[in-house]
Amino acid sequence: MARMTKAQREWRPGQPKKPRSTRVMFASTVLTLEAFLAFFVALAYSGLNRETVSPVLALGAGAVLALACIFTCALLKKPLGYAIGWALQVVFILTGFLMPEMFVIGLAFAATWWYAVTKGHSMDVETARRAREQAKWDAANPEPDAP
Repeated sequence: MARMTKAQREWRPGQPKKPRSTRVMFASTVLTLEAFLAFFVALAYSGLNRETVSPVLALGAGAVLALACIFTCALLKKPLGYAIGWALQVVFILTGFLMPEMFVIGLAFAATWWYAVTKGHSMDVETARRAREQAKWDAANPEPDAP
């Protein structure tokens, strides 16, 4: 028999499903895309500066930045995750000093991050409001017993 998670052990029939945060999903998507970006920027930088920069150093820095993006996804249920996410946006913009194209790409991803965080939060607030109204309506209008 497969081992069950805590959520699976505690589940009961008829129990409402806990809603997932849209903000966390949006922000995780942006950070995952930035992890790929970090890897490909490290490859490009390493290839363009083969004579002056060690490929191990460039690819290592890219890998560290990519891992930071991925690990930050796990922290997005806490405010610290968003603070680290904003710091990562600054790092991506600052990589423009190494590759000028990254100023534009970094700003585009920072705008995407801002939109994911703000729009995701507003969608979570709306979802919570609708859930409260649905619960109120359900309490005021109980279902008749099924025959």
